[in-house]
Amino acid sequence: MTATESRLGRRVRAIVRRTGRDYAGAQERPLGGYLTTMAGFGAYTAAWAAAVRLRGRPVPDRPEPWDVVLTSVATFRLSRLLSKASVTSPLRAPFTRYVGPQGPAELHEEARPENGKDIVGELVTCPFCVSVWVASTLTAGQLLWPRATRTAMGALAALAGSDALQLAHNALVDKTTGE
Repeated sequence: MTATESRLGRRVRAIVRRTGRDYAGAQERPLGGYLTTMAGFGAYTAAWAAAVRLRGRPVPDRPEPWDVVLTSVATFRLSRLLSKASVTSPLRAPFTRYVGPQGPAELHEEARPENGKDIVGELVTCPFCVSVWVASTLTAGQLLWPRATRTAMGALAALAGSDALQLAHNALVDKTTGE
């Protein structure tokens, strides 16, 4: 490494640190971790894109409206299942701490503040964050294995419908019994 490269590297690191401090103010914001997560997502989607390309499947000019609706509902349900459900808490446990229940059959968890675990903990407890990964995966699945993926998405959509009916039933029972 030359002296010029070394000075340039120090300057870039100083700019990155200053940007992080200026952005965060008095809060702790792990911008480096977020940048790493974004890079990971880019690599993940690039791998899916490469698999689709290698498979030689044609990419549609535009998605069918029904596929958009089905993907939306399936993404919603799978994202909540992965990020909030009691049954999937062992997947999140290495990166989170249990706080308490949060709604029917869901948990409130917080990211562990340990180095690196806070970023993953934020990601895996946020259904909005998880949904980006889920939607990308389901979309790639539709391109690579359309029948199997649509079948799985249909099951997730049915589960979301069932959840809505369960909540509506509970609300109706509460209203009629005065609880």
